[in-house]
Amino acid sequence: MNWRLVAIPITLIPIFIIAIQFDIQLDDVLAIGIFPFVGAVTAMMIKLGLQGIKFAYITRKYLGNLDSFFKLVGVRVGSEFIKFTTPMFVGAEFVVIYYLHKKGVNPAKAAWIAIMDIVTEVFAAGLLSIMAGIIALLNGAYVVAAVILATSIIITSLWMVMFFLSSKHTFQVPKILDNLAKRFGKEKGAKAIDKTNIWMEEVCTMSRENLKTPESKKIFTLSFLFSLTSWSFYGISFMIIVMGTGYVISAFDSIMAVMGANAIGNLPITIGGSGLAEFGIVAYLNNLDPFAFEIPEGIVAWDAVIGWRIATYYVPIVITWLLLVKLALSKISK
Repeated sequence: MNWRLVAIPITLIPIFIIAIQFDIQLDDVLAIGIFPFVGAVTAMMIKLGLQGIKFAYITRKYLGNLDSFFKLVGVRVGSEFIKFTTPMFVGAEFVVIYYLHKKGVNPAKAAWIAIMDIVTEVFAAGLLSIMAGIIALLNGAYVVAAVILATSIIITSLWMVMFFLSSKHTFQVPKILDNLAKRFGKEKGAKAIDKTNIWMEEVCTMSRENLKTPESKKIFTLSFLFSLTSWSFYGISFMIIVMGTGYVISAFDSIMAVMGANAIGNLPITIGGSGLAEFGIVAYLNNLDPFAFEIPEGIVAWDAVIGWRIATYYVPIVITWLLLVKLALSKISK
């Protein structure tokens, strides 16, 4: 946790570079206005809240009344702090597995719930990002389209294939990793590999037992719709923030721009997609030209992009950290 807290100021570096390069003053960002800013923060928190509700729904469907509904929602929202402070936005699933295991849930069952949650999230985001990439391609923005489509298709396909194949095939640690762990870790490495293989086998067994049942299909479908809705709220957060600059953008274009930027932010280059998301959204909207960062008049300006980033990243990162420490990482009394 300590290094993650240290990483947060590092994510500000791209914003400072943008501000200096394009002469963005604090007054420019403040000129957006309090209501558009609060509206964007609200849209983002609705997005996170829907993710939490989806996780609570999945958990209760498989485990019953394990915990209070609102606590499960809070734990899932808090887990987003890990995604915010990690390249490629990964890691939230480990928090929910950890929390469920603390509550006495078998690690394999906890992993199954986390996987169901993350797969529906990735599937929904992937479809929206692929749509954004196709639109960019049709408009002749070949570089932007290539990055968005390559990132979205690879990540979405990997998760979906692994998820559905787990019901037919028992995955184990790849042989090359097995040999490396045993060579350098000796006895501890061998034990770690054995435990991992047992855990993966249990997860695949759960997948075979649950994935094809009508109940699981219903849970997957509803969870996917929850994810589509939550990502849509994330998308319209940009439309709300730019209202304060006098620029008009439709809800659909806003969602496509944000999801295209989200796909670019998934590149494992910076923490939380810092810098990539900002440049990605401008590249998508600025005549879909990834090399024209000097924004012409009448096009959404950098102050709106910075304001959007603050509203949808830096404000939520504080809220998710508080929930993570208070709920997911707190001690559970007997």
